[in-house]
Amino acid sequence: MLIEPGSLTLEQIQTLHAGAVSLQLADSCLAPVAASAAVVQAAAAGDAPVYGVNTGFGKLANQRISQSQLDTLQLNLIRSHSVGVGEPLDPAVIRLMLALKAASLARGYSGVRQTVIDTLLAVHNAGLVPYVPSQGSVGASGDLAPLAHMTLALLGEGEMLVDGQRTPALPLLQAAGIAPLKLAAKEGLALINGTQTSTALALHALLTFEPVLEAALVIGALTVDAARGSDGPFDPRIHALRGQPGQIDVAKYYRALLAGSEIRQSHQEGDDRVQDPYCLRCQPQVVGACLDSLRHAALVLVREANAVTDNPLVLPQGGAIDWASGSDQGERGGIMLSGGNFHAEPVALAADACALAIAEVGAIAERRIAMLIDSNVSRLPPFLTADAGLNSGFMIAHVTAASLASENKSLAHPASVDSLPTSANQEDHVSMATFAARRLQAMIRNTAHILGIELLAAAQGIEFLRPLRSSTALEQVHALLRQDISAMAQDRYLAPDMAHATTLVTSGALSSIFRTLPGLPKLWTPS
Repeated sequence: MLIEPGSLTLEQIQTLHAGAVSLQLADSCLAPVAASAAVVQAAAAGDAPVYGVNTGFGKLANQRISQSQLDTLQLNLIRSHSVGVGEPLDPAVIRLMLALKAASLARGYSGVRQTVIDTLLAVHNAGLVPYVPSQGSVGASGDLAPLAHMTLALLGEGEMLVDGQRTPALPLLQAAGIAPLKLAAKEGLALINGTQTSTALALHALLTFEPVLEAALVIGALTVDAARGSDGPFDPRIHALRGQPGQIDVAKYYRALLAGSEIRQSHQEGDDRVQDPYCLRCQPQVVGACLDSLRHAALVLVREANAVTDNPLVLPQGGAIDWASGSDQGERGGIMLSGGNFHAEPVALAADACALAIAEVGAIAERRIAMLIDSNVSRLPPFLTADAGLNSGFMIAHVTAASLASENKSLAHPASVDSLPTSANQEDHVSMATFAARRLQAMIRNTAHILGIELLAAAQGIEFLRPLRSSTALEQVHALLRQDISAMAQDRYLAPDMAHATTLVTSGALSSIFRTLPGLPKLWTPS
C-alpha cells in the first residue's frame, strides 16, 4: 500500500489495522525529509543551544551536550524512557504505531534521516511486533514510554513479541535482514515525542467497535419485533424535523431492517398500545447521537493520524536559523520551532466521546433486555420462559447485562479531565489520552456481552410469536443464531450460549447481514 504522508484515509487505516499489508512511502517525501534532516545536521554542527539536538530534555533543557556526545544523548533518551509497565499492546495497535510514526516523520518536519523511516517500514513489513507495555504514558510530551519501547526494539536493544512471548529483538531484526537503527541528532526525540500510541489505541477502539455497533442496530431491530413494537417512531418525517444526521441515518437503518415483517403487520392490525417504551422508540435518538459522536471522533483521529506531533518542528524554508528566536533570516536553511503538538488533548477528548457512546449503546441494550423479560411491558411470558417459576429463563442473564452496563458507567468517566503535572512541573498539564483510548477495549467487550445476551433474549421472544415471521434480514439473524443455539424450552447452562452469541456480535457475522441492506449510508459516512 502506497502512503502519501498527510493523506491517510480511514479506509487505509482500516487496511493497516487488519494487517497483512506491505507499506511503501511515496517518492514525494524524499526531498522534504532530506531538507529537514540537513537543518538538524547544521544545528548539530553549530555552537548555539538547540533543544532536542544539543541540550538535555524536559526540565534538563538548560544542560548543554558536547558534539561528541550527541548520538549518545539520543540513545540514552530511548533507554531512560523505556519504563512502561503492564500487558503488551495488541499487535494491531503496534502495526498502526509503526505506520503512523513513519507517515508523520515522512512529512519532512521532524529532521530525521530517511533511514529512520525506512527502518520503521521494514519492521512493519516484516511482520515484526515490538514489545510495548500498555501503561506508562500521560499523553504529553507525547506517548514517551510506549514509543521508547517501540524504538528500543528498532535499535536491537529491546524486545519483540513472538506468539505472545517476549523475544530479544536483535536476532529477529538480523533474520529479517534489517540493520538495527543507529540514532543521529534529534532522531530519538522525534521517534518518541508524538501521539502515535494514543492515536493508534483510539483508532483500534473505533475499528473494533464498528461491527459491535452494526450488531447493536441489527439486534435492536430484532428486539422491536420480539416486543411487537411499532415502526412508526422510525418514520423519516420525525427525524427530518430534528435534523440530526446520526438520528436520521439510524432511523433509516431500522426501517430497512424491519421492512416486510409479518410481526410489524400484526402490530398495525390489532395492537392497542399507543406508545412503546423509550428503549424501543427512542433508538434513533440515542444510538443516532452516539453515531454522530463516533463519526466526529473518527474525523479527529484521522487528522491526528496524518499530523506532525513531535517537537521541536523543523521548517526547512531556505532561511537562516536564529536558534534563540526561531526566526527565519534568509541564509542557512531553515528554522526549528518549539511548540506543543505532542499534547494529545484532541485524542483524549475524542476517546472520551467514544467511551460515552460505547457505554450508551450498551446501556440502552440492557434496558431492552429488561423490557423483554418484563411480561407487563413485553406481553411475552415472564423472563421469556413458558414455565416461569420452575424455570428462571433470562432472569439472571439480565443481571449479568446490568452489571456490565454499570461497569461501563464507571469506565466512561472522562480521562481528559484528570491531569497530573510531570517532569518537575515543566510538563504541568497532560492529556491522559493513552489511558482514555486504552480503556475503550474493556468497554467494548462489556457492550458486546450485553448485546449477545439481548440477541439470545430477542430470538427467544420471536419464538413465542410463531408462526409469524420477521423481516428477511432479521430472519437471517435468527437463523444464524439457531444454527448453533436452539430455543430455550427449559433452563439450561446458558453461559456457553452467551459466549457464542457475543462472538456473533464481535466477529462481523451480524455486520455482514447489515451491510447487505441496499441503499444505506456507511456507518462512518453520513447520508
